[in-house]
This record gives sequence, C-alpha cells and structure tokens, in this order.
Amino acid sequence: MTRDANFLNAAASLGYSFDGEIKIGGNYVPVVRDGHQIYVSGQIPRVGDHVMVVGRAGGDVPLAQAQLAARICVMRALALLKNSLGSLEKVKSVLRINVYVQSSEHFTQQSEVADAASELLFSILGQAGAHTRTSVGVYQLPKNATVEIDLIASVE
Repeated sequence: MTRDANFLNAAASLGYSFDGEIKIGGNYVPVVRDGHQIYVSGQIPRVGDHVMVVGRAGGDVPLAQAQLAARICVMRALALLKNSLGSLEKVKSVLRINVYVQSSEHFTQQSEVADAASELLFSILGQAGAHTRTSVGVYQLPKNATVEIDLIASVE
C-alpha cells in the first residue's frame, strides 16, 4: 500500500477528513522548504474550524484524548506535506518532531502523548517515519489546544 493510501486509511480510522485547505491563523507560512529539508509549522488538533481536543492533559483531558489530539496534529502536518510535495512518497525521512502538551500540574506522561504521534508517523510512512523527538509539558497552547506538534522532514 502507498503512503498516500495509508494516510487516507488513517484519516478514515480517526473519523476525520484532512482534504482541502489546512487553515492557519497568523502572518506565517505553514510549510517552508530549504533544499531537501521541509519545515512544518506547529499544528494543533484542528479539523476545519474546530479544535477537537482542548484543555490540560491530566486534568480535564485524559491521556487517551491527548493521544487523539497528537494523532490529529500529525495528520495535519502530513496533509501539509502531501499538499506541498504532491505525494507522501517524496518524504525521505521525518527528521524531528516537537510535541508540546498543555499539561496539568502533576501530569508527567508527555512522552506517552508523543508516542501516539510517533506510532502514526511510522504506520503511514514506514521506516521514513522514524524520527528524533522532544516532548514537553507547557502551561498554555494556542486556542487552548491540548497538543501542538511541529515537524522537520527530508524530502526528494
């Protein structure tokens, strides 16, 4: 199965569509390419105009919902890559992701939230989805999103 087909299957299993324009909110670009590297701006778990998971992980948001937020963020980042490159087949390697988790005071499972993103990248891109990463607990994120993820990839 192709990576693009894997992407569509993942979207279907999540129950969301990532077709069409991925909205941004500000004076920046969502994707910048520099030679064989492509940088994807931070993505929150927004589908259309709605942020799907809001609040603090470990507080009003259980771990499973925070992991869903991470998966939606990754799907948005991959949708931006797909739109920019024409196909996810052109991704040689995901080099790095940064996972920011809006966390309650005693929540320490940021890496488990990030695991959901990492697993989804690997399931869609295969070995090209293996990456370095940092997961960080933060006090606030835009739009009260539970998770924000940015990504750097090497591309053809």
